[in-house]
Amino acid sequence: MNMRAKIAEDRRSGEGPGLALRFALRELRGGLRGFYVFLACIAIGVAAIAGVRSLAGAISGGIAAEGRTILGGDAAIVLIQQRPDPQTIEYLKTFGETAEAVTLRAMARRQDGDAQALVEVKAVDPVYPLYGELAGPEGAIDMRQAGETEIWADPVLLDRLQVEAGDSILIGEANYRIAGTIDNEPDLLSEGMIFGPRVLMTQAALARAGLLQPGSLFRSAWMLRLDDASDAGVRKFAETARARFAEAGWRVRTRDRAAPALSRNIERFSQFLTLVGLAALVVGGVGVANAVRAFIDGKRPVIATLKSLGASSGFIFRVYLIQILLLALVGIAIGLVAGALLPLAAASALRGLLPVEPGLLLQPNALATGAAFGLLTAYAFAAWPLAATRSTPASTLFRASSLASSVWPDAKILVSIALALALMCVLAVAGAGNRYIAAIFIGAFAASFVALRVTAFAVQRLAAMAPKPRRTGLRLAVANLHRPGSLTPATILSLGLGVSLIVALSMIDSSLRRQIADNVPKQAPDIFFLDIPKSQFEDFRVALETVAPGGTIVGVPMLRGRIAELKSIKAEDYPAEEGGAWVLRGDRGITYSADLPANSTLATGTWWPADYSGEPLVSFAAEEAGELRLSIGDRITVNVLGRPVTARIANLRHVEWESLGINFVMVFSPNALAGAPHSFLATWTGDKATGAAEDGRILREITAKFPSVAAVRVRDALVVVNDLIGKLGTAIRTASAVALIASALVLAGAIAAGNRARNHDAVVMKTLGATRPFLLGAFAAEFSLLGLVTGLFALAAGGIAAWFVVRQIMGLQFHFDPALGAAAILVALAVTLGLGLTGTWRMLGAKSAPVLREL
Repeated sequence: MNMRAKIAEDRRSGEGPGLALRFALRELRGGLRGFYVFLACIAIGVAAIAGVRSLAGAISGGIAAEGRTILGGDAAIVLIQQRPDPQTIEYLKTFGETAEAVTLRAMARRQDGDAQALVEVKAVDPVYPLYGELAGPEGAIDMRQAGETEIWADPVLLDRLQVEAGDSILIGEANYRIAGTIDNEPDLLSEGMIFGPRVLMTQAALARAGLLQPGSLFRSAWMLRLDDASDAGVRKFAETARARFAEAGWRVRTRDRAAPALSRNIERFSQFLTLVGLAALVVGGVGVANAVRAFIDGKRPVIATLKSLGASSGFIFRVYLIQILLLALVGIAIGLVAGALLPLAAASALRGLLPVEPGLLLQPNALATGAAFGLLTAYAFAAWPLAATRSTPASTLFRASSLASSVWPDAKILVSIALALALMCVLAVAGAGNRYIAAIFIGAFAASFVALRVTAFAVQRLAAMAPKPRRTGLRLAVANLHRPGSLTPATILSLGLGVSLIVALSMIDSSLRRQIADNVPKQAPDIFFLDIPKSQFEDFRVALETVAPGGTIVGVPMLRGRIAELKSIKAEDYPAEEGGAWVLRGDRGITYSADLPANSTLATGTWWPADYSGEPLVSFAAEEAGELRLSIGDRITVNVLGRPVTARIANLRHVEWESLGINFVMVFSPNALAGAPHSFLATWTGDKATGAAEDGRILREITAKFPSVAAVRVRDALVVVNDLIGKLGTAIRTASAVALIASALVLAGAIAAGNRARNHDAVVMKTLGATRPFLLGAFAAEFSLLGLVTGLFALAAGGIAAWFVVRQIMGLQFHFDPALGAAAILVALAVTLGLGLTGTWRMLGAKSAPVLREL
């Protein structure tokens, strides 16, 4: 049966999918030539999404698998500034074996007083740890054998104090011998952020230091090895403890949520990188469209022949759609393999640096998500150029010109493309913890996409309307910007998105650094003094004025409290948005004051009188109140030292958090916390010309007189923060370079796809006497103009995005960095010019005869 008869018969039978599949497979025998960029674009995006989500899932799985070790027990109760009463302790012991760990900050001092350092003291029971192993360089550390004068320390402390194991140091009012160093502390991750090296000792040893006084800031964690350690037993204990001690002020934690803060941070970083991977995939979608358009353009004779033999437009569309989807599956498979290998490579390369050993490294859900994004991208960007064949008559296909790119698909194809894009957005937003940020990212990306298309159209129109340059090479370059099949849309669209993302992230990083480096030191105090006993505060103030005359001292009462209810709704049930949810997690620092605190201004409401004695009132930070939907008159209940304190919001105030001064989300009227034991927090601000040596002298003299007081130098904290921001910024920019790589691939594919028409022009011009240097100069001018326009757009779009994030989301000052702007333009120029000239060099050496025969 000949082909005409076969097609006619198949048309009568409805041109079933079987024939379309056979035609598609037959044409694929010709290989993958022309589709390498297509495959690379799909594979890179899928690998980024699947790999990042797999690694995050593996780390989260490791946290879950090691939950009881990380937490230190099957369950734990945590209290701030208090310890359970004897009856409560006896009640806890009815569920299983218990162990207490008390943590607090203190100053460790060398015997000669020449060096001191802030340390995180941890005092434990002899049975500690209930799970896992506490170990040093020489093996396990047995706390049952520890003496009252012995401590174990982080090696960092020995380095800071320039001491060795066996030496003695001072902590609080007692002298301790360093028995050894700590290599592994099994429950370290459950404690969140710590600000100094660890010092481990027994409960009896802590009693000698005199650090625990009424109002002292400390954390008491009671860990349990439950007799019924099943999941049901753990849930039963948690429910019983919360119900029986609803007003105790403790947090009940279980092994399935051993390190919630770490899990949240891993999830957030994973979501960000997933969005970056999605950006790379969408940028790659432009490459998919270019590759499909070039592929269909090369199939003109085949399509024309099939139409002449009676094949319907729908049949031809199905044939080539099947081919594209089969090729997309190949790219997706490559990306999934790379994504599945990423956790394996990371687990090996980062061994010892990851917070836990990753759990199950193969994450089916992550791979499925990457595959779904890849398939939807392939269809959404391939369907439009494929649909051009449906509305193009066979007579047009037989001509030498390319397919008419201006032909719009029919309504069904447009609806299917819109559905594919909508599904991608739904997947991205639904899988994000902060859906607001994800929606903003997608909206900004879509707006950039539209703006780039408008920019490309504007460039083409301006090039067409511009006066003709006198120089022939420049005239050719300008004409190439707007001629049919121009590279202008593909170049501006693909490269503009990638460079815009890099610009935005770099400027956010630069603004954060400037905020810390320039603004904070001008306002921030030099030293924070923590845990000053209430009874010693006036003596402390006099001593500090004597040791450091001329400085400014600010001191406020300091307590810890946990929000229990807002507007009669329990905190754990309160519908808080992500921005303000941090206020409800864990314990917050609180204070009381008769006057409006410094670094604050009233937003709404009035401040209470200095002699106020009515119902308890509270002042709430305005930004956080807005995020929690709180207003004046609302009531909140805060558990302070196991006692619920209910207060009415009297006013909202703007807080200058960036000043690094003493600031609180909640400031109570003095009568609300009358009689509650507390300590004081103080800052000292001296002449900004004073250096680290002067700060060190002040610390030595003050901590020698007040051994229980801990101190933090702000300049040291800023170094740590700057280093953290630097590492985070480098990691984010490196990850975002995936989008730039995808952009470069798309541009390379677009140049390759346009070489057919460009080769035709070059041959004609060489026949008319043009030299290779002349053509290279003309093409270089064209690519330089494209790179300059793309760089300027990326600078504007990336700068606007960075401004929005810094000003509207972070609430900080935005700083435009001219060097970053120049770098963005240079990157766009270098990539466009380099890829453009590389792609056209070989074309200029092609023989003229084959092209001239087709004229």
